[in-house]
Amino acid sequence: MEFHLFLYLAAIFGAGYCIKVVTNAIKIPEVTGYVLLGVILGTSLVKLLTNEVLEILSPLSSIALGLIAFTIGIELKLDVIKRLGKSILAIVTFESIGAFIVVFVVLQYLFKTDLNTALLLGAVASATAPAATVAVIKQYRAKGPLTSTILAVVGLDDAFALIIYVFVEGFVSANLAGESIAIFTMLGKALLSILIAMGIGVVAAIIYSLILRKVKNNDWIALLLTAFLFGLLGVCELLGVSELLSIMTFGMVIVNSSPTLSKKSESIVSGFSPIFLVAFFILGGAHLDVALIGKIGILGLYYFVARSIGKMGGATLGAIIGRAPKTTRKFIGFALLPQVGIALALALAINKKFNIPQFGIRGAELASTIINVLLFTTIITEIVGPLLTRLALKKAGETNSIVDNR
Repeated sequence: MEFHLFLYLAAIFGAGYCIKVVTNAIKIPEVTGYVLLGVILGTSLVKLLTNEVLEILSPLSSIALGLIAFTIGIELKLDVIKRLGKSILAIVTFESIGAFIVVFVVLQYLFKTDLNTALLLGAVASATAPAATVAVIKQYRAKGPLTSTILAVVGLDDAFALIIYVFVEGFVSANLAGESIAIFTMLGKALLSILIAMGIGVVAAIIYSLILRKVKNNDWIALLLTAFLFGLLGVCELLGVSELLSIMTFGMVIVNSSPTLSKKSESIVSGFSPIFLVAFFILGGAHLDVALIGKIGILGLYYFVARSIGKMGGATLGAIIGRAPKTTRKFIGFALLPQVGIALALALAINKKFNIPQFGIRGAELASTIINVLLFTTIITEIVGPLLTRLALKKAGETNSIVDNR
């Protein structure tokens, strides 16, 4: 069958519109619907989105990854972090590292999976998806200490996840390539990669802000912002460093150095990002191989349970150590289960990194396993996560009673 790019894009966005109507009618998260649609259209069911088609359309996912990273960065406001105090950093640190450690230990020593899979799934487990959680907060007009803490945590959380991932990726790359793994050398390379990625982001943000410091027209800002985002994606790909970390740093520097410009930039991105995010979730779902569910399912359940324990336990411990308010200590863990978003972004980054000839069949199998586990468990977390978030906010007395009782 001849490939017609525009017809495929029309089919993807048309089907996405239908899913938006359905998910709003039955009141489930839209992202869940998009991922399920991708599964249906993907490589193992309808096969509209074959591996060849996914390869051709992969730039859409790369653009979406950049937009997700920018959205994370633009939320990392230092004044908000300082105002909420040390409890935020304690919660983020313990729930991110807790999820990584618990998932790694459970998969490596209880499930007996290989080291590379356990490390990468542990790294991905540390991320929390802000989209679903924020949607619940907005829907119920929640306000209060727990709500403020949740918003800060899900913003910082993904920054921690990206840093953990960069370290793990360096280790796994060396392991798959058969290179001798000297821990300090590997850590040094990973740290250098992180510094280069962040340095590129800082320099780009400074240049961007200087050029636009007197510009008020949004059309001018939109053109330059697009140029910088595409430029960062390209430069980081050429240098082999994390484009996610670089673009996140780019957004963070802008929001903390030029609030007015950051608001305009955020408004521009929020205007066109839904198009790419819909494609991102649908194309991500299309990677799920239904035939592997029997094999992946048990591993996925181990991963889901381990991640839940690490997230909830780590968040609670961090809240206690950081002396957060009682309601925060009691309920914060319930709001951190959703994973679609940056976790799926990391899974696709893993697929892009390891599914290449350099790493052979081991790399391809590793990438396939990570993506399928994430997609399988995403369906669970995107149904259970928002419900638990709503329960936590309601128990904390921070939901709008009028909205809540409709």
